Amino acid sequence: MDQYSPSSLLVERQGAVLSLKLNRAQALNSLNAELTAALLGALDSAACDESVRCVVIGGEGRAFCAGQDLKAPEVVAEAGRPKDLGDLVERHYKPLTLRLRSMPVPTLAAVGGVAAGAGASLALLCDVVVAKRSAVFIQAFSAIGLVPDSGATWLLPRLVGRAQALGMAMLGDKLPAERAAQLGLIWTCVDDDVFDAEVQVLAERLGRLPAKALVKTRALLDQGLNCSLERALDAEAQAQRELGFAHDFAEGVAAFAQKRPAQFTDR
Repeated sequence: MDQYSPSSLLVERQGAVLSLKLNRAQALNSLNAELTAALLGALDSAACDESVRCVVIGGEGRAFCAGQDLKAPEVVAEAGRPKDLGDLVERHYKPLTLRLRSMPVPTLAAVGGVAAGAGASLALLCDVVVAKRSAVFIQAFSAIGLVPDSGATWLLPRLVGRAQALGMAMLGDKLPAERAAQLGLIWTCVDDDVFDAEVQVLAERLGRLPAKALVKTRALLDQGLNCSLERALDAEAQAQRELGFAHDFAEGVAAFAQKRPAQFTDR
C-alpha cells in the first residue's frame, strides 16, 4: 500500500497492472469521503507512474460498490438541515469521474457483485467492464428522489441509447450482468468460478498493449459521438500523425515483420 491507501482501499501491484479494491465490504463497498479521496489519490498516483500500464478497479466481498453511503456524515442531515448534495457531487464525484475518464492508461472494472448508483457509474466509467454472471447493475437514484449522477446521465444514453437509459434510470430495476452485456452496457460477463482468472488475463493483456494508442482511441470515440464525420476524420488524421512518429508504431511494425510479440512502451 502507498500513502493514498487507507484501510478502505486496497492497493496491489503485479507487474504493469495496478489493482485498486474498495474495502468496505461490511457496507457493500459504499462510497464515503475517505474512500473517494483515497481512490482519487491512487488514480492520480498511477497517472504519474510511467511503469503502470493498466488499472483494475474491483471490490472486496460480495459487492462491487453500492454507491454513496447514505449514513456518511457528508450526507446525513444535521439538526434537521439537509446537506447540500450538489456540493458533494462537485467536491467528490466530479473530480473522480473526470480523473477516471482521463487516465493515461486503460482502465478495467471487475464487477464481482452489485454495482448500484454511483457504484454503477464508477464501473461504467472504466474502459472495459467485466462482470460476474451473478452481478447486477442498478440505477438506484429514483428510489430516493434523486437523479443519476457521477456521469451517469452522460454515460447511459451513449452506451445503450435513450430509451434503455430512461428505463434504467426511472424504474431502477436490477439489471443482470448477462443482460447488461447484451445491451452493450458492459464488455462481457463470465461465470463466477472463472471471474478472477479472466480479469487477470484481460488486465495483463491490456497492460501489454500500446497504452498511448488505447487512450487516444478512447478520446476519439467519445469525441466522435458529438461531431461530424469530417471532424472525426480530421481528428483521426491528427492522431495518426502523432502516433506515427512514436516508438510504439515502429515497434509494432517491426514485431509484425519479425513475427514476435511487440514490446510497447509509450504512455
